[in-house]
Amino acid sequence: MATIYEVSKLAGVSLATVSRVINDSSAVRKTTKDKVERAMKQLNYKPNSVAKSLASNRSDCIGVLVSELKSPFFTRMMGAIDAECRQFEKHIVVTASENDPLHEKEGIEFLIGRNCDALILHVESLSDEYLIELSQGKVPIVILNRQIPQISDHCISLNNELGGYLATKAVIEHGHRNIVYISGPEHKKDAIQRLAGHRRALMEAGIGIDQTRIFTGDYLQTGGQEGFKHFHDSGIQFSAVVCGNDEMATGVMATARECGLSLPEDLSVMGFDNVVFSRYTFPRLSTVDNPITDMGKMAARIIMEDVYKKSMGSINKSFEPSLVIRESVSRITKD
Repeated sequence: MATIYEVSKLAGVSLATVSRVINDSSAVRKTTKDKVERAMKQLNYKPNSVAKSLASNRSDCIGVLVSELKSPFFTRMMGAIDAECRQFEKHIVVTASENDPLHEKEGIEFLIGRNCDALILHVESLSDEYLIELSQGKVPIVILNRQIPQISDHCISLNNELGGYLATKAVIEHGHRNIVYISGPEHKKDAIQRLAGHRRALMEAGIGIDQTRIFTGDYLQTGGQEGFKHFHDSGIQFSAVVCGNDEMATGVMATARECGLSLPEDLSVMGFDNVVFSRYTFPRLSTVDNPITDMGKMAARIIMEDVYKKSMGSINKSFEPSLVIRESVSRITKD
């Protein structure tokens, strides 16, 4: 295996110069850099990652904290971040919090302890104050799916209120007025915003807001199952269920079938997120597309530019949802 000494000798430069080229230092002339890179290629020299890290004072690792590992929503996000980072020979270190504020703090401390060069955080339980203080530390952070005005430069956000509005408006435009809503957990800001959008669509259509038609779920299939049973057993009349995410929507669909309902003939269902399985339910789930893949890529690009000084072009920190109409919402025609 070739060594840095052999590269130095073949290129006719010092060890320090080879080290600077390996670490992409701007203090090396292009002609010298080209000469060193030719020598590395000729010798098939692969820089030792540990030595490279010591020389650059960087680990070339980005820490990623998500709420859970098994969710298809977070799988999409992590895949996008990893793919973007690998283009620049960076790697991600991932940990999950399971929606627990203590675990979120422990996860952040773990990633900092692993000497990650920057952190990408999808956190829902930690306070704005904690994250503001964290942003003032030595390790750069990017916060996904959350907007904190005081540190907006660190945030990539989705207009969740608009998404909730689009979901319910589409159901109303299909002729439904007896609508119930299954929300995400009350402490999650995206759930609060999506519910606000639902209420706006109802008000705009002249449909009264009835708290008995709102059920607080858990963003899991169980939340959809429990929500449907709650409305079904209470005797409330409804022709459509709007859900705060796709996982709860699939829970509704499964439980409705168990109760003998046909979809979408007897019951229409609307989701949110457009995760991969929404294309394969029967009927295929109408939903709101959450561009989490693009948001994950953008988080990685921000770090590449701010931390590693790569030129990444335009940076977008505000994303809009879009409606995806499939077959799970039927159209009610007036006589």
